[in-house]
Amino acid sequence: MSTEIALQELEKRVNRLVGTSATNLCTHCGWCIDSCHIYLSTGDPMLSPVAKAERVRKVLRRSHDWMSKVFPFWTGAADLTEEELDDWVELAYRNCTLCERCVVNCPMAVETPQLLGAVRGALSAIGKAPEILDQLAEASIAREENIDMMRDIFSEQVKDLEKQVQEKLNNPQASIPLEKEGVDILYIPLSGAHTIVPPAVIFNAVGESWSMSMFEVSNYGVFMADIPRAKRITKRILDEAKRLGVKDLVLGECGHAYAALKWEAPKWFGGPLEFRVRSLLEVVDEYVRDGRLHFDPSLNSEAVTYHDPCNIGRKSGIFEEPRRVINEAAADFREMTPNKLQSFCCGGGGGLVANLDWAEFRIKSGKVKADQIRDSGAKVVVTACDNCLHQIDQLSEHYNLNVSVKNVAQLAVDALVTE
Repeated sequence: MSTEIALQELEKRVNRLVGTSATNLCTHCGWCIDSCHIYLSTGDPMLSPVAKAERVRKVLRRSHDWMSKVFPFWTGAADLTEEELDDWVELAYRNCTLCERCVVNCPMAVETPQLLGAVRGALSAIGKAPEILDQLAEASIAREENIDMMRDIFSEQVKDLEKQVQEKLNNPQASIPLEKEGVDILYIPLSGAHTIVPPAVIFNAVGESWSMSMFEVSNYGVFMADIPRAKRITKRILDEAKRLGVKDLVLGECGHAYAALKWEAPKWFGGPLEFRVRSLLEVVDEYVRDGRLHFDPSLNSEAVTYHDPCNIGRKSGIFEEPRRVINEAAADFREMTPNKLQSFCCGGGGGLVANLDWAEFRIKSGKVKADQIRDSGAKVVVTACDNCLHQIDQLSEHYNLNVSVKNVAQLAVDALVTE
């Protein structure tokens, strides 16, 4: 039965954090409830972190709690049914973006996202992950398998983007190098010109020694907690970096990709990597602090606010770097409240923004962020994650926020002063 296989797969993922969160840490105090953007936006108590976690905990108690083995009716423990297993797809993939705001506000540090992430992994292992995430993960793997065929197509696309870089810098020598050996930086973008052209402008403006990756940085295996595929998608980038002999991997503005390469990859591959892993935010901030980039903030005259992506901010501690860049490049920067560690998720994280079947729920669960943006009075929202960028753009349309959305690199380029 699929329930038996799912339980076996779930057990494989019960580590210390999941195990303690599943059995005896939660006191049901309810402090996490007001921390959850999904509960606050929908008002549904069954979508609160404690309620979501409890649906998994009652199943795990049957094998991890001695009293539940003997008196399940007393502890509320229950066997996993086929119906409940199917419901877990929405529970783990739709009803939680794994943003971890509940964790930082829990007095017992209960890891509800870790628990639901384990459920994602079990569902992926039995073929119950959302189809779109599965397809996107396979597309990444296929790109690696067919890289020789893709090389010419990608090179031609990059040449067209290169013209935009040359025009912005008024420099016909500006370039977007590919597969260049012995450079300092290998830059890994996402799909889309908005993650290629602005960083290329910046790298050329400062005279950086760099090359751009043949691959995109996004990793849909991470969203599915499918570690074998997540590792394979990551390894193609590491192999490229080794082959080219670079010093630094610089990642495009992508939250989950930074978390995967910065924190997970060393664990997946048995120790520290051969090169530094840095976010583009850290690098641009360094250029600004070293006086290598100069801005005219009057070119970004509208009020600007910044949304902290959960993986970049709360999970990785990159808070001040984007703010220093924004303060230099914009004339009127306004913080949302709350922000930084306590920033609310935009509602599109955890791969949710890719799933069109849940678009209505996703937009509804982003109401808290929409209200924050409106209250800031800003006309431009800057963020450092592509999922956040797309989600906030759709929130603006749905909630009539009338804001434009851009990443940090684009804001910087819009105000860039070149000699």
